[in-house]
Amino acid sequence: MICDPDKLDESGCQGAPDWIIEVVSPGSQQMDYAKKLFQYQTAGVREYWIVDPENETILVYDFRDETAEHYTFHDSVASRTLDGLSICIAELGGNFGQS
Repeated sequence: MICDPDKLDESGCQGAPDWIIEVVSPGSQQMDYAKKLFQYQTAGVREYWIVDPENETILVYDFRDETAEHYTFHDSVASRTLDGLSICIAELGGNFGQS
């Protein structure tokens, strides 16, 4: 998600997005939990969520505060980037996990 419209031009986004949500697949765990984590943090992304359907967990990194918090799909997770937005994946319906 890009919150600053000045980052957008005809070629796309110039600079880092403010908030990124990755949905992990078994083959992308190393990429999402290590490589992308480092890349996003150093690029200036403010908030990074790693959603893991297999384990029904959400790992939320707030790079501004240098914090990381774990949640389950049944928790309401508040965005640090968009005030007032909370997401509970279990309430979204669909087939997001094993249960």
